[in-house]
Amino acid sequence: MKNVNNSKLKIIPLGGLEQIGMNITAFEFEESIIVVDCGLSFPEDDMLGIDLVIPDVSYLKDNIDKVKGFVITHGHEDHIGALPYVLKEINAPIYATKLTIGIIDNKLKECNMQRTTKRKVIRHGQSINLGCFRIEFIKTNHSIADASALAIYSPAGTVIHTGDFKVDYTPVFGDAIDLQRFAEIGKKGVLALMCDSTNAERPGFTMSEKTVGKTFDTIFADHRNTRIIIATFASNVDRVQQIINSAYKYGRKVVVEGRSMVNIISTAAELGYLDIPDRTLIDIEQMKNYPDEQMVLITTGSQGESMAALSRMAAGVHRKVSIQPGDTVIFSSNPIPGNEKAVSNVINELSIKGADVIFQDTHVSGHACQEEIKLIYSLVKPKYAIPIHGEYRHLKAQAGLAVSLGIPKENVFIMKSGNVLELDGESAAVIGQVHTGAILVDGLGVGDVGNIVLRDRQHLSEDGILIVVMTLEKYTNNLLSGPDIVSRGFVYVRESEDLLEDARSVVYDALEGCLDHNVSDWGKIKIEIRDTLSDFLWKKTKRSPMILPIIMEV
Repeated sequence: MKNVNNSKLKIIPLGGLEQIGMNITAFEFEESIIVVDCGLSFPEDDMLGIDLVIPDVSYLKDNIDKVKGFVITHGHEDHIGALPYVLKEINAPIYATKLTIGIIDNKLKECNMQRTTKRKVIRHGQSINLGCFRIEFIKTNHSIADASALAIYSPAGTVIHTGDFKVDYTPVFGDAIDLQRFAEIGKKGVLALMCDSTNAERPGFTMSEKTVGKTFDTIFADHRNTRIIIATFASNVDRVQQIINSAYKYGRKVVVEGRSMVNIISTAAELGYLDIPDRTLIDIEQMKNYPDEQMVLITTGSQGESMAALSRMAAGVHRKVSIQPGDTVIFSSNPIPGNEKAVSNVINELSIKGADVIFQDTHVSGHACQEEIKLIYSLVKPKYAIPIHGEYRHLKAQAGLAVSLGIPKENVFIMKSGNVLELDGESAAVIGQVHTGAILVDGLGVGDVGNIVLRDRQHLSEDGILIVVMTLEKYTNNLLSGPDIVSRGFVYVRESEDLLEDARSVVYDALEGCLDHNVSDWGKIKIEIRDTLSDFLWKKTKRSPMILPIIMEV
């Protein structure tokens, strides 16, 4: 496809770079925009009370007439989680493979959005035309079934976007990654490769998912007399399949616990991605009818999340399952960076209750290590390399690999979210910046908690709050009652009566001072009280709680 009218292709990541999660990228050529993925990320430690974080899609809203559709690589939260929120503002059709659409359907059902959203199931090897783009879905392997890479054909050239991938020659379900197709497209000439960087720092190859099945078999053989509880990611359907295979082989019944786990497994089984022998799955209510050595529980909570099923079992607050001495608990996952402490706490709690905890060799990554990344580069032979999916250090590690394979340094672009990369066969350059950012979701509120509210929450969480209440007489401003001081999270009132008594007189003096100088503006009175009290408390306690003066008028 020759580019006739000298327009260039723009690649605009709106999220997902320099972080893990919140993947979303816009591809723009003249009057067409396609959006690849639409994910969420989980809150940082300093985002107090925030449930999830979604990308700011103002750029898409401003160009809504150009947006032709969302093309989704696979069904993980960091690639589809923001769809229900973003579709409310940008209602464009969704294109993805069968299982991915199945999982998205569940989300849309929860939000009552099935009727309003158009979605289309695409098979691997199939192409769709959206505006002046043609997008081909290429089979890859990942820790969720039905993952795809995308070949994006534009008038300016072809871009290959790998999505999250690994090279697994012996997958549990379906075929191996379609390396042949990558090579064929590579032969015809590829403008740019956008490749997954999550494991770009790790040498070697990622092990096949099948190796975990062998480990499970060994563990099941060694623990014939105990109940087995396995925590893993809900979305890893192949992992669940292997657990079910081992359970069946050793004559055990399987119980699935945890909402996301139940949802995904029922979707996968319905769509034919899971093969469950008859009478193997039982309901959690029937567990009491079987001896422990015939039971396997597959549960959520492998990341130590406080509300997930395994954490509730460990803490002894799960309604149906209590951990007993002799239980074998397997963590079939690695802690995501930042979750190590939470996972460690759950392991300790389980061990205290007498469980035998196993977390060695029971997990393989879903992402390509260095040798697989090199393989893709060697097949695709791109002119430009654009590492994606990862923190800066991961992107940099992949940039190093690209250069080692002979791609000129100036053709490797480590981008930030919001950068606009303009490219064609002759040149490529970052030519600008569009507005991006994170929108915080707290409960049902989307974006109503911003930096200022977070700062207040931080302040309250660190220093507490003092509320000063007084009543002034209308017109004369005489003090009728108060000042009364209510404290929360600052000092324990019963033990600090003297301090609060002194604080009261400080407020009283400040108020008298204002009234003596005929200051009748309540705003000024409040500022004066706040400043004086704040100085006093800092001197006495070296703390600065939030101070809220409240004046009532009678």
